[in-house]
Amino acid sequence: MYVASEINHGDKMDLKLLLISTSLGVICYSSAQKEGNECIKANAKSCGECIQVAAKCGWCMDPEFLKQGEATSTRCDELESLRKRGCSSAKVENPRGSQLVLKNKAVTNRNKGEGKLRPEDITQIQPQKLTLSLRSGEPQSFNLKFKRAEDYPIDLYYLMDLSYSMKDDLENVKNLGTQLMVEMSKITSDFRIGFGSFVEKTVMPYISTTPAKLLNPCTGDQNCTSPFSYKNVLKLTSNGQEFNTLVGQQQISGNLDSPEGGFDAIMQVAVCGEHIGWRNVTRLLVFSTDAGFHFAGDGKLGGIVLPNDGKCHLENNMYTMSHYYDYPSIAHLVQKLSDNNIQTIFAITEEFQPVYMELKNLIPKSAVGTLSANSSNVINLIIDAYNSLSSEVILENSKLPEGVTIMYQSRCKNGLTGEGEMGRKCSNISIGDEVSFTISITAKQCPKMGKPESIKIKPLGFNEEVEITLNFICECDCHKDGIENSEICHNGNGTYECGTCRCNEGRIGRQCECSTNEVTSEDLDKSCRKDNGTDICSNNGDCVCGACECKKRESPEERYSGMFCECDNFNCDRSNNKLCGGHGRCECRVCICEANWTGSACDCSLDTTTCLASNKQICNGRGTCECGTCKCTDPKFQGPTCEICPTCPGVCEQHKECVQCRAFGTGEKKDTCERDCSYFNLIKVKDRDKLPQPGQAFPLMHCKERDANDCWFYYTYAVNNKTEKEVHVVETLDCPAGPDIIPIVAGVVAGIVLIGLALLLIWKLLMIIHDRREFAKFEKEKMNAKWDTGENPIYKSAVTTVVNPKYEGK
Repeated sequence: MYVASEINHGDKMDLKLLLISTSLGVICYSSAQKEGNECIKANAKSCGECIQVAAKCGWCMDPEFLKQGEATSTRCDELESLRKRGCSSAKVENPRGSQLVLKNKAVTNRNKGEGKLRPEDITQIQPQKLTLSLRSGEPQSFNLKFKRAEDYPIDLYYLMDLSYSMKDDLENVKNLGTQLMVEMSKITSDFRIGFGSFVEKTVMPYISTTPAKLLNPCTGDQNCTSPFSYKNVLKLTSNGQEFNTLVGQQQISGNLDSPEGGFDAIMQVAVCGEHIGWRNVTRLLVFSTDAGFHFAGDGKLGGIVLPNDGKCHLENNMYTMSHYYDYPSIAHLVQKLSDNNIQTIFAITEEFQPVYMELKNLIPKSAVGTLSANSSNVINLIIDAYNSLSSEVILENSKLPEGVTIMYQSRCKNGLTGEGEMGRKCSNISIGDEVSFTISITAKQCPKMGKPESIKIKPLGFNEEVEITLNFICECDCHKDGIENSEICHNGNGTYECGTCRCNEGRIGRQCECSTNEVTSEDLDKSCRKDNGTDICSNNGDCVCGACECKKRESPEERYSGMFCECDNFNCDRSNNKLCGGHGRCECRVCICEANWTGSACDCSLDTTTCLASNKQICNGRGTCECGTCKCTDPKFQGPTCEICPTCPGVCEQHKECVQCRAFGTGEKKDTCERDCSYFNLIKVKDRDKLPQPGQAFPLMHCKERDANDCWFYYTYAVNNKTEKEVHVVETLDCPAGPDIIPIVAGVVAGIVLIGLALLLIWKLLMIIHDRREFAKFEKEKMNAKWDTGENPIYKSAVTTVVNPKYEGK
């Protein structure tokens, strides 16, 4: 840990886990959305209380607005509800929020070659100052513009670990000043550089190292400087050669354990602005080391228990309180770096990359680069890290007052947008690029003191900010015109404002007519009973100062009223499940109907236009119009206007083609059946006995029609009580019987058979004649033969005789 300590704190994985555990948790806040009408449920007693409930709430200040029995809080309601209840717009208090831009200097359009500007003359954020007047629940939104300025000045402070393991790194850093000046001149013409170093805390109560060892902590013949916590070697300067000279004079020191006291040094660099020389420009802190770090709590191992105070303690450019204050925590460092607009670049060797990557995730606007073993790549590392940091803008705001929320929406390059946490940032921003944000601020309530509050919004790592003054609308305008001790409020017992009395302490009643100590509860209750009954305020209210103040219903639209809360607006007759049929209003349990409507539920229309038939007669002259509906007096006629006559002549012929195409798919309308014949409900039955029979509640026509194939089909036509047309049809056709056809078929078959037999006989006769002719011809040729009848000239004997010449007869 310290120079004289050999205490081991575990490997770097333990350190990594500790870092993660220190990250700030997200506090989740959830608020249940009130159901129904928030304005009435709030039970607001004054206009000021009402407008703080929600942005949709208004207050009716009409003195005649309240009905008898209604509480003062009934004046607070949604705007549309107040209008329906008879409060004119001129009598409704409904203040709205507003905004006023006080400083709106345009962002700077400047090129590098146009000459130097002072940092304070460069503007990268617009607007700079505004005032918002906030009404509870009503967001106020404004646009914020950010443009990364060309040739913007940069201050860079190089903070280096000078423990012994960084010896070869120091040699490469000695020429960093002039080299970095050359490279940074490609980015800005106004660049300054400074240098500081750190090692570790040096004092412990149980130190065991000799004073000589503290003077030269290195082993062997190495000459090292005494250990120190933090030293500001060079204030920020534009002289690169001076940087090289002073850094070249630095000596390495020593430390026994791996973690170093870099957090002490970072804290002092952040808070000692005058000593470091920070300007209000881009501030970069390069933190170079090859080891881990100590943080809050580690000081206890050396007997240091006081938390770091986050203040500057530099004397002669040396940190003098390292033995007195503990190391700062990560959260403390994040706060101070952010407050002072410092962007941190961790130049770390590869071994400790995982640890510092976790640290980067906890410190906004920071970057990590891999340092080579001897820091030879430090310039490229710084340039790359700067480009990475400056290409991203992240908005942050100061602490918000209680009950105030803020939301961001970003509009970045290439049309990219973001909301929520992503709405705070834009990436890949080049020099000269312009991006914008929409910021919405909402107050959920008025602060306890009601005084204005201020918040600031700024891009991380930049010194510019937007200053916003928040004014809260906590009272109505009519509050200013209130009359204290008004005669209206029972001889001055209250302030008359916004159409009602606000009673002084100890007074109650609508006109503050009662004192809480003057009248007993028994006397009060007596005047709240109707007809000397036992129920106070009809069990629908409370007796307040001898007068009934009616209860509120679960549904904000439902209300009790009356001197004894005996009336309500929700217990009237209903029609079609609508109060007063939807054509009237309910007052004291009686429907007050709109024009052209009558009946106990306002469900009877006086309009006769719905009863006009096609001949312009009321109900076709065959009925009467009652409540907009025809009552047919002629039993033959039906329908909405008494024009349908199912039993009149010609009905069957009228529907024949449609019944035929829908039931059997035939007839003239089979191609247009769906279009022309969907006006009735078709029901198929198996036979004629299943067809509806006369005698039912509505007229019925039996029909019998023939199709093109001389087949009969049977159906009935009727209009039921719901004025729906019904057709019942027998599902099978009745076609002509078979006997008329069979004789014809039999005759044809018989004819074919006879013709066949005749042809067969003719053929047989011809064959007999042919055979006889051939036989006669044979006989004739036989008689005319010329050879000897004793010898057949074609006869050949079956025996052949052969003479043996050798035979001598013996």
